[in-house]
Formats: sequence, structure tokens, C-alpha cells
Amino acid sequence: MASYNTTDQAALPYYQDWPQTHSIIAPDPTIEAEVQRLLSLMTLEEKIGQMIQPEIFSVTPEEAKQYKLGSILNGAGGWPNEDKHCSVTTWATTIDQYWQAVRDAFEDRPFTIPLLWGTDAVHGHNNVYGATVFPHNIGLGATNDPELIERIGRATAKEIAATGIDWTFAPTVTTPRDIRWGRHYEGYSEDPELVERYARSMVKGLQGSTTNNLRSEQYILSNVKHWLGDGGTQQGIDRGVNGYTESELLNIHSHGYISALNAGAQIVMVSFNSWQNDANYGLSLTNLALPLANSTQPLTYNYKVHGSHYLNTVVLKKKLGFDGIVITDWDGHAEVTGSSFTNANYSVRSGVDIVMVASGSENWQTVYQNLIKGVQQGEIPQERIDDAVRRILRVKMRAGLWEKGKPSNRFYAKKPDIVGCTEHTLLAREAVRKSLVLLKNQHGILPLSRQQPLLVTGSAVNDITKQTGGWTLSWQATDNHLDDFPNADTLLGALTNEMGADKLTYDPDLSRLEEHTNQHGAEEKTALVVIGEDAYAEMRGDIKPWRPAIFSLLKPSYKMDLERIQTLKNAGFKVITLFYSGRPLGVNQELSLSDAFVAAWLPGTQALGITDVILRDKHGHIHHDFQGKLAYSWPAYPFSYAINRPLLHMPKHAIPEQEQQAGGNDTPLFPYGYGMTYHTAAEEHLPLNQLDLTYHDQRPTLPPATRSLLLMDGKHTYDYEPRITGRSSWSGEPLVTIDEDRIQTGGRGCLKNDSEKGHVFEIEYFGYDFYFHLQPVDCLAENLSGYLSAEACLTMTLKVIRPPEDAIFLANHNEYPNQPALDISDQLRACPINTWSEVTVPLNALADIGCDFKSVSSPFMLYGETKMLIQIASVAWQI
Repeated sequence: MASYNTTDQAALPYYQDWPQTHSIIAPDPTIEAEVQRLLSLMTLEEKIGQMIQPEIFSVTPEEAKQYKLGSILNGAGGWPNEDKHCSVTTWATTIDQYWQAVRDAFEDRPFTIPLLWGTDAVHGHNNVYGATVFPHNIGLGATNDPELIERIGRATAKEIAATGIDWTFAPTVTTPRDIRWGRHYEGYSEDPELVERYARSMVKGLQGSTTNNLRSEQYILSNVKHWLGDGGTQQGIDRGVNGYTESELLNIHSHGYISALNAGAQIVMVSFNSWQNDANYGLSLTNLALPLANSTQPLTYNYKVHGSHYLNTVVLKKKLGFDGIVITDWDGHAEVTGSSFTNANYSVRSGVDIVMVASGSENWQTVYQNLIKGVQQGEIPQERIDDAVRRILRVKMRAGLWEKGKPSNRFYAKKPDIVGCTEHTLLAREAVRKSLVLLKNQHGILPLSRQQPLLVTGSAVNDITKQTGGWTLSWQATDNHLDDFPNADTLLGALTNEMGADKLTYDPDLSRLEEHTNQHGAEEKTALVVIGEDAYAEMRGDIKPWRPAIFSLLKPSYKMDLERIQTLKNAGFKVITLFYSGRPLGVNQELSLSDAFVAAWLPGTQALGITDVILRDKHGHIHHDFQGKLAYSWPAYPFSYAINRPLLHMPKHAIPEQEQQAGGNDTPLFPYGYGMTYHTAAEEHLPLNQLDLTYHDQRPTLPPATRSLLLMDGKHTYDYEPRITGRSSWSGEPLVTIDEDRIQTGGRGCLKNDSEKGHVFEIEYFGYDFYFHLQPVDCLAENLSGYLSAEACLTMTLKVIRPPEDAIFLANHNEYPNQPALDISDQLRACPINTWSEVTVPLNALADIGCDFKSVSSPFMLYGETKMLIQIASVAWQI
């Protein structure tokens, strides 16, 4: 194998203990005095109001005034008036309403405290129609260009400011160590050296490099996340367990935070993961004045970072010396032992200053009340509340919020055309160009002449969702279309623009091969195949531990892309493959069959950045050469999930147990730092036409089952737990108590007594992503292939009260949309209203679309982003 490039790591320090940081935003005695003055005037209720952050869907201007809220957020897919295409001006004037409401709340007080507004602008201002969408961080990592990162941060800050928003939940400074993690693409690199440099640059771009920059109307607050270790969870499970030692946590996962805090980052967001380490202590769960939520269960701290007094207070605030705001992630407080959606007291005691309560108005208002009671009854020390509010006021003053005035009147808000402007679009195009990594270029087939007839195909060539990835206009971003992006080009559009339609044969189903050959001649048989992962975001993008990280095996639609390449090669075409992905994946077959192969990551909306590189200029010369180098090791084998560049800055560093030693079967196909140019030849050690293509599924196919599998009915309890899952609780809530509604942003679930059927589940879908599923109590996947062998059917006894307005999906897993699901909305709409009916679906129908029966994580799951009300009395896999 080629040796890793480790020269840059010499500059990365090795820390034996957490270092003191030295922010460029130094303490200001004038600000500190004013903060103390305000603190002395505030009531307890006013202080708690500063610590609550609801989401736009669950708070009105009137409520913001009533509770004197300190901040509000819009999550991915949260827009004013729920209008995906609302204008930049509408954003600013909507935020005006909340800003003014909070200002009015203080009109009878001798002071005022302005509102902060936060948003998930993680690759540009990606939640706003018409905004510039940059490549995701994984692509930016391949550019190895910190100066470019700073310019992207600066452009993003301008567009955010134009919508009246003060704060972005970025940058993500994670160090992903396992490609199975569904947020892998949010990290710049597997190596902390690059993360350290980029974190500094992005903070500088967003906030500026001086106190005066931050105070001006032309910059916004940055927010480094997710503190700490989210990229190091075992098996890459999102929100999972980080088992690294404290030295590894510090020297692998913390460098981005240290450099970002030194660069002046004012806000840190806490991570959902736990850190399974004895050093990670929580606070006592006994002898509290208030009983904690779920206190009937044994209260043993579950090591969640949202409850870690050690990491949030001792390390971050004391050892690192961070004097800004610590905020939870989306309802992250609810995952800590002894907590719930309505009780964040434990997280606040651990050192959290702002609680992001995104699961509805009732929940955030109850969190507010519980914090007040927690102080009044001695559970939460008053000094802990004062510390939190002191930090919030300090950051608001450093950001100049008292001087900035109404959002719509600010500098860039008066220049709404800055959003998606030509300058920023060209910057995004440059970033795409620099992010592309050339992995193979046999016989110099690239760059192509603009006069070269070209057959164009592949699932991703005209799919803007594959090109932009998750966190784009909506959370998972699977609901987007090209007309949602007024300044965008798919690669098909970019090629048409640059080459002309007469040179291209667009052939998605490969029905025009003969036509192309007849029109252009047998010597002009060149095809561009654009393949890629479907869009996904956190949790939904995780690759389960039993799945090989081979692209063509993850979904049936991905296998179709491989079959396209095979068909073209068999027809005598030269094939250029371009791969959109949020991580390196096994593509040995695709690489072997291709004459050229380009890793394009998730480039965003500016596909002209791709044509800039793969096409020659009008004079036949190289227009732009490849510059991208891998910021992640690329696996050669199906189960090489966690091979990473050696860490030379750590003396006598042993490979952590959850990672894999690079070598033998885990030798990378392409090492960190690899990337060809038009002036370098393929290295001899990479025989890319003779790669190991073998993969054998070792899991047994069971003999036909002989008895039905009853999952639930109204009379018995089985080994499957009913749960609802959605926007406000991705880990799900069980439905076990009679007549007690469980409500989330996406829907409602309730266990009811029915005179005819006994216990039934009433499930209401509100129109956002939400699912009801039955999962094994031990949460372990099962091999149920025997039921497929027996040609069983899934049968449901249900009552349709309000039929689905849109698609409703059935699956045997709880991974949607990362795995296939079957739309059964027509069958449900065919059921008579308010009448018990039986719906039957052959398991073969699920197998035909690619559902895996050897690893069933949920034998029954109904997912939808629709409105629907049904009752379910029984579910079985019927022989």
C-alpha cells in the first residue's frame, strides 16, 4: 500500500491534560459590569426565560413575550408560515415579530434583553430558498484549503444576516472514525490535524477575527458542535457510546474545539452520545428536593454527555476556560437518566446554559416551570442559574445585540439579493472544483473534449437530492426537487450547458445504446455514469453493523447503478463513473469496470464546478486540474469500517479497540491524502482493474417457518414493544399505558381499550416524519428469513378513521428512509371508514424491493409524512 502522508501532523500538539484556551474575544470589564447589573435586576422567571429555546413550530410571538424568551431556533425544514419557498424578506420580517414581542415584554422594566435566533446553516444557509448551498464538510475536507473555508464562512454569515438571524449551529468539528455513522459527511476529516485548522478558519469566517467584527451587523455567532466525541461512537451508531480513553478523547476528538475556542467561538452545543468512562461522572441522583422524571426506575447515570458535569463544567468551563454558552442539542436533555421531554433540570445542573426544547409548546413550557421549581426547592443551586444567564448576557453583548436593532433593518437585511448572489455561487463552484478527488484515470480518458459525444446515465446525474445530501431545505432532504433550488444545476444540466444537448445522449434506462452508436459511431462509445447515495441525515443514514459497507449492497437502487456500468462495459463503452457519497464506501466492482472514477462527495447545487474539471476548455486544453485529496481512508474490504490514518502526534498510540489496524484485510484501497491529477499517473501498487470483487453473505437462510408469528393483538403481550418515533424523539417512546397520549411533533400514539378488539393502538400522523413500529424488547435484529421461505404474509387488523392523504410506508425495519419501504396508502384508502378491516401484504413484496429478512430490526413499521388516523388491533406474520 502507499504510505500515509503524515507530514502535517508534526504541528499538532499532544496534550497530557486539557489545555487552557485563549480566545481572541477577551473579557471586557465594561460588559462584565453591565451583565452583573442586569443579573441583579432580573427575576428568577426572567432568568429562566433566557435559558429556554423553543423551535419556530412550537412558539408564537405572544408566548415569546409572555415567557420573555432568550432565544428561538428554526430546525431543518422549519420555515416561516411553513412555506418552503418563503422569501429572504419574509424570514427577516417574521423574526421581527418575535424580536419585537420580546422587546415589548420588557417595556415596564428598567432594562431590556434582546432575542437571539439560531438556525442549522451547516453548508451555506441551507434552510432558505435561493441561498447558496456549498459542498458538505466531507467535500470541503478534500480541498485541504483553510483559506477557502474562511471565505465560505464569510459568505454564509452574510446570507444568514440577510434573513435577520444571529446564530448558526455550525461548524461541526467532529472527527469521524467509522464510516457507518450517518453523520460522517458532517466531518471534515478522520484526522484531527485538518479539523483543527478548519475549525479555526470557519469560526473566523462566520464571526470575524476581532471583537468589533462580532459586534457588527455583518457577522453572526458561530457554534461548535457536538461536544464531545460524536464521531467516535462504537459501530458508528448515532447517539451511541464513545468508549475512547480520556487521552484519546482529548487528542483525537477535541482539537477542533480547542482551535475554535481560541478563534473566538462563543457557543458550544452538547452531543447526544455517551462517553463510557469512569472519569465521566454525573451528579448525585439521590436526596433531591424534587423527584426526577422516571424516578420509579433505578437511577444510574447513563453517561450521556448532556448530563456530564465533568465534561460540561469541569473540562469545558473550568479547564478549557470557556466563558460562553453551552446549549443542548434538539431535546437532548430528555435522553439523560432521570430526565424527560418536560424536565431538563439534570442537564442544567451538569452545566448546560440553554435548553433547546423542540418537541412542542407544552414541553418547553413545562421545562420552564420545572426549572423554576428546581431552584425554589433546592434541586438547582441559584448560582448555577446565575452562571448560565451571565454567559447568555455576555455573549449577547459581545454580539452587539442591543445595538443591532430590528432584524429587518440590519445591514445585510436591507440587501436581500446577497442571498444566492453571483459572488457566492462562484465561490460554491470553486469549492466543488477543489473538492473532487480523482481515483482512477486509465489511458487519460479525462478530461473530455467538449466535442466528445457522450452518453449520460446513472441514478444521480439528474437528481438534486443525491447531489446536495441531507440538511438541505429539510432535515433528511428526500422531499426536494430541482425547482426548490433556483440557482442550481444537476450534472446533466451543467453538461448540457457546457457541451450542448446535441453532444449528449441522456439515457437513464439504457434503452438508447444502439441509437447513440448509430448516431456517433462505434469509436465514440463513451459514457458518464453518475451514481450516489440517497440523501440522509442523522440516524437515518447509519449503516447497521451487520451490513457490509459496499455501495451496491446497501439498496436495490444502488445495485442498479452497478448494473448500468456492467451493461455499458459489455456493450463496448468506455465508462467514466462519478460518485456522490457522504462517506467512502466499497466500490470495487464499479472501480474495476470504470476507465475513470471520481469521488465527488456531496457537492451541493453547483455542478458546473464538476464540468470545470472533467471537461477541457473550448481550446482543448485542461481547464482546471484535480486538486482534491482524500481526507478519509478509503476501504478495500466489505467490513473495513474504521481504518484511519496513524496519529503520529500521540506517543506510543495504540489503535483503539473499536477501530481497525490498517493492514492485511484492512489495508485501505486508497490511503488518506491520495488523489491523482492530470499530471500524475496511477501508482503501480493499485491494480484497479483486478480488485477483489468477492463478497459472500455468511448469514444463514433459515428453513421455512412452520408457525405464524403473532406480533400483537388485543389480548396478549408478546416480545415486541410498540413505539412511536418522529421529529421530537428519534429514539422513540413506548406505548404501554392505557389512554395516555404520547405526542410528538410528527404524530400521536395511544393505547386504548376497544369493546370488540381489546387493547388497540390509535396512531395519528400530523404530516411530518413519524412512525409506529414494533421492535424486539432487547432491540436486537433477528433472522426471520424462514418466514420469507414459507411465503408468509403480513396481516393487519385495523380501522381507518381518516385515510392517508399521502404515501404511508410499510417495512420490516426502523431505518426508513435509509432502507426500502413499501407504499400501502392505496390499500388503506380502500378500507371502509370506521370499520375493522384486514389488510394483507405478502412478505415477498417487501423482499422484492430489497427489505432484509436476515436482519429484521422491526417486523412491523408504518412510516409517513402524511396526515392519517388509524387504529391497529393486531399484526402477524401469517403462514
